[in-house]
Amino acid sequence: MRPYIISHMMTSVDGRIDCPMVGQLSTDEYYIALERLGACSKLSGRVTTALECTAVKEENSPMEGNPIGHTSVYVAKQSDEYTIIVDTHGKLRWQSNEADGHPLICIVSEQISEKYLDHLRELGISWIAVGKERIDLRQAVELLNEHFGVKRLAIVGGGHICGGFLEAGLIDEVSIMVAPGIDGRKGQTAVFDGISHTECAPYKLKLESVEQWETDIVWLRYKVK
Repeated sequence: MRPYIISHMMTSVDGRIDCPMVGQLSTDEYYIALERLGACSKLSGRVTTALECTAVKEENSPMEGNPIGHTSVYVAKQSDEYTIIVDTHGKLRWQSNEADGHPLICIVSEQISEKYLDHLRELGISWIAVGKERIDLRQAVELLNEHFGVKRLAIVGGGHICGGFLEAGLIDEVSIMVAPGIDGRKGQTAVFDGISHTECAPYKLKLESVEQWETDIVWLRYKVK
């Protein structure tokens, strides 16, 4: 059992999700559409979180100490919705146990030190530590369902975390808001980025709905076949 997982992103016409560029066009519609997806927990990667989340105190190198070396789950608080952060090596330092009005859950790998988990415990932040060298995303979302009751999950940033979930076969729906602008800069992150299996065939989608907004944004929703 795992949550129903939606990737919800706003992009330029050329598929870039560089936040400052998209922000110059519009972001209100993104959050309106996110609300229309229904009640769900929100998941972000470390880079997006460090840029946008006010609960982050600072980003630093991983805390020293022996890795715990086993799967670990700590439930600090139960809730209907959570703000979930994927931070493989525990580089983020926190000043609050909530973000966007919901309790935090940090997903890390088993390389994490007990010292970092103590940091989370002292602040009342839940965690899931799973995966020997890198996070086992499939097991992580199963544990989100089992221990936290997460039934629906929206991935809200960024491209590498979306790519990781796609590569793991964990995305059920793709929600894309195409903003009326072109980025064109070389090296900017795409909606799905960093997939390592270059021999993969394209991931096939089934179009479910199309909406044109008054601001010239087009909202596309697909099911993953």
